[in-house]
Amino acid sequence: MGTWVLYIPDIKEKLRLNDAELGIALFCLAAGIILILPFVPFLSKKIGTGKLTLIGISLFACSFILPFLATNYSSLCMSLFVIGIFSGTTDITMNALVSEIEKSESSNFMSAAHGFFSLGGVLGAGIGSLLIGLYIPSLTHVILMIALVLITNFIVSKNYIKIKETSKNEDKSASSFSKLIPLLGLAFIAFGIMASEGAIEHWSNLYFLEIVGVSNKSVAGLGFVLFSTTMTIGRFFGDKISTEIGGLKVIIYGGILASVGFGFVLTSQYLITLLGFAIIGLGLSVIIPEIFRAAGKAKNISASAAISFVSGVGFIGFLIGPVVLGFISNNSNLKMSFITLLIVVIISILIALGKFKSNTSKNNN
Repeated sequence: MGTWVLYIPDIKEKLRLNDAELGIALFCLAAGIILILPFVPFLSKKIGTGKLTLIGISLFACSFILPFLATNYSSLCMSLFVIGIFSGTTDITMNALVSEIEKSESSNFMSAAHGFFSLGGVLGAGIGSLLIGLYIPSLTHVILMIALVLITNFIVSKNYIKIKETSKNEDKSASSFSKLIPLLGLAFIAFGIMASEGAIEHWSNLYFLEIVGVSNKSVAGLGFVLFSTTMTIGRFFGDKISTEIGGLKVIIYGGILASVGFGFVLTSQYLITLLGFAIIGLGLSVIIPEIFRAAGKAKNISASAAISFVSGVGFIGFLIGPVVLGFISNNSNLKMSFITLLIVVIISILIALGKFKSNTSKNNN
């Protein structure tokens, strides 16, 4: 993923696309993800979570060669749609696989798995930038990365390929929707948190330029760099904290920490705002892994189906969050957009608090 992002400007220039056309092409990737999500639980059950993970990773990696071979706008859109399909498949199966291993080995490493995902993106972009400086052709570069992913995963696949989802005592008489009702709270939290992540990715630079008033664009980008860095670091500590205090408390405390960070951002003072984005990244870092972990443990529904539903709702938030913030900013200002994000995070905290009190009440009874 980190390698692909580096070459988006080159592909845009090669096919002579404007920003609107590129935006639609990138939406095709998102459309592929959303389309495949409902089908992944069925495929996982038929093929096996471990086997589908290896297949998904392999096809996902290989599909990245397609945009570099695209000769026109239509073929680019189609290639990104295909990438989206394999991306969605891989996302669900890998998280379901982690959930199964956690349950079978009574261990927590979901947050660390997401941390390595973030780290992979950073390393891919960083090492890729160095290779670009050596004038290695883009097609050669992406083929090298595909080979690395394929070789690595075929070597380690012996550790997970035979893993299947544990069967749960599902209520056969219950409708599919009724099984999802207990997950609605988690889904809304995922929606709010991923909307915040998407919004910060797209709007943090402009916040520094328009609200904080910095004039240097490279300096304006430091907010997102700090956000991404603390999010990566935070995920490597999330599992230990979750083991000690419990998943719901991690979500609550992470949300509170992120809320404090938003408060710092809203001061619109440069250094304090920078610190605010770093704190937001740290607070949000542990929430999505905890939500996936909780979804994977849900009763009466398979891990892949639960994670597919929660991540699907969350991904919709990631997509429309930046759009909604743009609309709010257009009718008010960008500061009001970030106030909206703060409100969404606070609502997420309240939902988590409600689930915590409900669980505590059940345990006491």
